[in-house]
Formats: sequence, C-alpha cells, structure tokens
Amino acid sequence: MMSGATAPSRIAMGIEYDGTGYCGWQIQHHADTVQARVEAAVSSVADESIRVHCAGRTDTGVHATGQVIHFDSHARRTPRGWVLGSNSRLPDDVAVRWAVPVPEAFHARFGATGRHYRYLILRRPTRSALWRHRAVWTHRPLDLERMRSAATSLVGRHDFTSFRAIGCQAKSPVRTVRYLDLACDGDLISLRVGADGFLHHMVRNIAGVLMAIGRGDADVDWTGRLLAERDRTRGGVTAPPHGLYLTGVDYAHEFGLPSSGGADVVSTSGVGL
Repeated sequence: MMSGATAPSRIAMGIEYDGTGYCGWQIQHHADTVQARVEAAVSSVADESIRVHCAGRTDTGVHATGQVIHFDSHARRTPRGWVLGSNSRLPDDVAVRWAVPVPEAFHARFGATGRHYRYLILRRPTRSALWRHRAVWTHRPLDLERMRSAATSLVGRHDFTSFRAIGCQAKSPVRTVRYLDLACDGDLISLRVGADGFLHHMVRNIAGVLMAIGRGDADVDWTGRLLAERDRTRGGVTAPPHGLYLTGVDYAHEFGLPSSGGADVVSTSGVGL
C-alpha cells in the first residue's frame, strides 16, 4: 500500500484489550505495551509511520473495552479497511472495534468530556482459574449494602486527594463523579463509575476503600471522612490492577463516534448524579 501526497486525514478508533501481558498502554523501552502493538499494526496498514494518541493511559495489567485513540495518516482507507487491516496484524489480546474519520479538531485525550470504568471483584471461598487475571479475588465476605451506602459520599464534585496516587501529576484533584454503583451477579461484584475525569489510581483506590468497608474493616462513613481529610496516606490499600477496565469515553455528538455508554458485563443501577 502506498501513501498519497495529500494532506493527512484524522481517524478515531475504538480499541479493546486484555492488559495481562502488557506493561500498560504507553510505549516503553524494552517492554511490550499496547500502544506499541497498535502503532505497529496501524503503520503497516497505512504503509507509513503512525503515532497514536489515546483517551487514557492504562497501567500494567489494566484492561479496556472502550479505549479511544486517534491518529493522522496520508493513507486513504475505508473505516472497514482500517479495522480489518489492523486486526489482521494485532495479537489476539488486542482488537480494533471501529474506525471513524474525524475532523482535525478531534483529540482522543483532550476532547473527552467523560470517562467510564468498571472494577470487578470475585467474592467466593476459593480462587478462580478463569477470572485470575480479570477480576480481583477475595475469600472474605463483602457486604454489598455497606459498600453501596459508602459510595454515595463519592458522587458529586469533590477534592479526591485521598484517592489519588502519591505521584499523580494532575494539576487539580477536583473531579465530578457522575455515578458510582455496585451490582452482584452470583459471585461477581461489578463496581461501575463515570466522571468528567479521573486521577491516577483513583478508581483502584476507591475500590480498595469500598472493599475494606464491605469486609467490616472500616465504617460506612470512612469515604466521607477521607474526602474531608484530603490525605492519601489515610486512604488505605490500592486495589490490584487486573480488576480494572476502561469501558468508555464520552465526546461531543458532533464527532459522530459510536456510543460507549460505559457498558458493563453486569446490569447495574445505583447512585447517580
């Protein structure tokens, strides 16, 4: 395939991946990453070097069903051509779901108006062979109603300093959580959360706090106190990465991207803003 001499076009793509075998999204020297795999595949389809930009950089072991990227290319391919061509060059644990031409004003990261995550917890006495890399296992009972009650304090606009990583580089710790709900399907608990943006480790820290409350290790009011204290050192254990999924990213309707809706594997209803 030969690239043309015309001005480059901008393409947005929806990506899903199992993050188990990767050192996160972002390209690193001497480490396999999702970005490196995607760029290699898209560059091959375009017959030129392509750099992609993502909506959210996921950490080692974190998964995605609704990651969004964009890139510029001189190549002229149909959306179907971008999807099928890229998927034929990607490993089985990374897949392109869709491709859409977008205007130059679109940016996968800076144009996002909201993001959606889920966190999966397997609550049963014995470990799982099938969920070992895709949900966090706990053998201790979790009281779902206590966790739901504690979650209500986190919905709304707050300073989430107590729920950000110590090394988080975000300029402001203030975020608006639009909904946070928990549902149970057999042994599997799904924590679903959407916000205008997230701090580094914010969802994993929320999950760790709610699990501690569900076990009875902390009272239901702990979430409210942590928000008021604005002190990460008081915030408890960060939950492991392999239970976390980026499930969707919101953009202005004018861009015409497929709606992600923050879809989850478990039908949920709960606290919303």
